[in-house]
Amino acid sequence: MGIFQKPQLKSTGRKRDMPEGLWTKCPSCGEVIHKIALEQNQQVCPKCDHHFPIGAKERIRSLVDEGSFSETDSDLISCDPLEFTGVAAYKERLASYRAKTGLFDAAVTGTAKIEGRQIALAVMDFSFLAATMGSVVGEKITRIIELSTRERLPIIIISASGGARMYEGMLSLMQMAKTCAALARHAQARLPYISILTNPTTAGVMASFASLGDLIIAEPRAMIGFAGPRVVKETTHQDLPPGFQTSEFLVKHGLIDFIVSRHKIRATLVTCLDYLCHRS
Repeated sequence: MGIFQKPQLKSTGRKRDMPEGLWTKCPSCGEVIHKIALEQNQQVCPKCDHHFPIGAKERIRSLVDEGSFSETDSDLISCDPLEFTGVAAYKERLASYRAKTGLFDAAVTGTAKIEGRQIALAVMDFSFLAATMGSVVGEKITRIIELSTRERLPIIIISASGGARMYEGMLSLMQMAKTCAALARHAQARLPYISILTNPTTAGVMASFASLGDLIIAEPRAMIGFAGPRVVKETTHQDLPPGFQTSEFLVKHGLIDFIVSRHKIRATLVTCLDYLCHRS
């Protein structure tokens, strides 16, 4: 009965050449997505709506009117005030991330238009040292807030951060107070501030300017909080509720205003700006 025997396959010894980096596996549903399809869908999984990280410049392009963004303070560069050496020297890490991301630091700021509405904008980029807030990030955000106050513009800050930058010690923690003071003056001028929280927004950033918006919007299933769930559990010795420190948990408990998918954020901002700026 040889006709029913499984044929013997011989290896040629050659591996099929497959381009790398063309496919991405969704960590939420396991769907394998082509890079082009993911880019066309604003880095959102088409099957389960999982929001992949997105760079600051890519987010700006998808959000504002084409050609309207004018960057501010693009030449600010962090120094090494503590001469931090540790496992890896701070100066070396900064140089490495600048080369890898094409950014000088973890925040991009400027003015732009959204459907013709003039705004001031700050966007954090998690790919640069986990978007930790050092003196340059704090300074750039403070300056764009002050510019928006002088020009009487609404400001939108899109946050994503692992918190304060340990390489700069107390100088990093000082940025929390500095950004909040600038926002207090902006609020006294009766100008709107919209805070958008993305995955993850934690620690010093969440404990300062990210939580002070007149409206606080979050992307779906973003991790938002001061300390991570594991740290909170070990500190309190209590079991945490399901979904603790996610966008959905926080909106249910009134800590943020609403959740908006990346596809709808531009239209949502237009509506919010018209309402907050009393534009008909």
